Amino acid sequence: MLAPKFTYQIDGQIDGQIDGVVLRKTIMLFYGEDCVLVKYEFENLPSPSLLRIRPFLAYRGFHIPKKQDMLFDTKTCDVKNGFKITPYPDMPSLFIQTSSSSQFSSSPLWYYNFEYQEERQRGYNWREDLFLPGVLEIPVKSGNTVIVSASLKINSRQLLLKWKGEEKRRAEIQAEDSAIVEKFTGEDRDNLRQLLRAGRQFITETPDGRPMIIAGYHWFDDWGRDTLISLPGLTLCCGRPQEGTAILESLGKYEKNGLLPNFFSTDGKGNGYNSVDASLWYFWTVQQMLKYTGDLQKIRTSFWPVMKNIIKNFLVGTVFDIHMSDNGLLHAGNRDTNLTWMDATVGGRPVTPRWGFPVEINALWYNAICFAGELAGLFGELDLFPADLPARIGRSFQDTFWIEEGAYLGDVFSQGALDHAVRPNQIFALSLPFSPLSHAQARGVVNKVKTHLLTPCGLRTLSPDDRAYQGRYEGNEAKRDGAYHQGTVWPWLLASFGEACLKVAEDKKEAKVFLLENLRSFLRRHLWVAGVGCISEIFDGDPPHTPRGCVSQAWSTGELIRLYSILQETLSS
Repeated sequence: MLAPKFTYQIDGQIDGQIDGVVLRKTIMLFYGEDCVLVKYEFENLPSPSLLRIRPFLAYRGFHIPKKQDMLFDTKTCDVKNGFKITPYPDMPSLFIQTSSSSQFSSSPLWYYNFEYQEERQRGYNWREDLFLPGVLEIPVKSGNTVIVSASLKINSRQLLLKWKGEEKRRAEIQAEDSAIVEKFTGEDRDNLRQLLRAGRQFITETPDGRPMIIAGYHWFDDWGRDTLISLPGLTLCCGRPQEGTAILESLGKYEKNGLLPNFFSTDGKGNGYNSVDASLWYFWTVQQMLKYTGDLQKIRTSFWPVMKNIIKNFLVGTVFDIHMSDNGLLHAGNRDTNLTWMDATVGGRPVTPRWGFPVEINALWYNAICFAGELAGLFGELDLFPADLPARIGRSFQDTFWIEEGAYLGDVFSQGALDHAVRPNQIFALSLPFSPLSHAQARGVVNKVKTHLLTPCGLRTLSPDDRAYQGRYEGNEAKRDGAYHQGTVWPWLLASFGEACLKVAEDKKEAKVFLLENLRSFLRRHLWVAGVGCISEIFDGDPPHTPRGCVSQAWSTGELIRLYSILQETLSS
């Protein structure tokens, strides 16, 4: 299926006849333009009829529902087979046109209080006013196809040809994916094909042409951490290294004081740098780039300068009290900051305080230093940091985070105390290319995570045995933010869990079968609910693990693609 299609069957009396009229509606966004095409197809119409379309307009951002306002200009202008409306002088006009002859009748009218029950449950403004400019009437008969275009510029091309051109483009892209999916069979081939299709949604560019990854639909924008984690699965594993390289190069240009943007502002002037791990994930993404491309020269010219700046700033200390301590571990933040991926706040305070020495930050730090040490040797720059630093970090990591009773890693060391909460952050200490753990410790971590956190949809963010555990992500914004990292399940963690499992497994084939069955079960259950054909952002920690949050999330999708790639490599080895 190249685009979403809805089929309606109308049973009843039409012109004195009993008949089953079939209406098929297919929706397709046109690539590279602000344009949506809607195709209507008719079967079993007993006689020539009229298709009446009443377009309701909001003209707003995706966060704030519309209310009738006096500034909204309701006038319309006729254009070929449609009309144009310009509600606000500082916003673009909207052109609505049809592929065949049509008649537009202006009848400006506001409709009040459309109700959005999901928004009501989430504690948001849930009523909206929408404007109806008029009615489009299109003569149709059985076998007809009608295409309606809504665009920010007038369509001079024939809409049917435009539709067929976009169909052809999508078919060609789908054919390109065949080289990736043909390594699998049956259900896995179908799953991977759908994941690749979903993954293409996130690769885009800003209005000024900067390549980027949208973090999630409907409401996330451009986030540094999400970009770096999702990039390998969305580009490198899909045979599209040029796109991945361009995005990574672009992101590196925004390094400042050793930090990469946590998020990009819409105007490009107020980028947020409140993240410690985005800079460290940059090293991991470059490692993935080297794995898939082998292009060491590209790393030296485009990425190595950024990596050196990050290390130099972290060694001496930078903003947000990010600095290396005497024992080699990396400190970040204070009680008022939330610099890791578990960054939800309620009432301006972090829900999951993780300032001090978070476990995954120091796992990423160890991995970054080890990788940088390798590159420094290859590039002849051995004075970047003391030669004994990797070993010092490794010893301190074990001494600080390892909990012998229970055989797992604590989550954060702060103010002289270790948080013993069982969280998934510990999995990165062995999933990353360089691990500071012994084999026995690594096995303990996998067993702990598997026992307490693994679900059919991903890893919980907190063990259900913990008193702070929240099993359902629901209610108003404060309640949801209070559960966001307190038990809620995140599917993006499955790839790192899979890597960790395979590293410690005595029987890798058996581990692969276990991971593959878990992945199949998840996709079989989830792909056709929530965002159809997409992977949701999060799931409830408690069964039945209801999907929540964004209906289509970049790192959920990218990391499942990467997990398939990891499993395929295991199968081949």
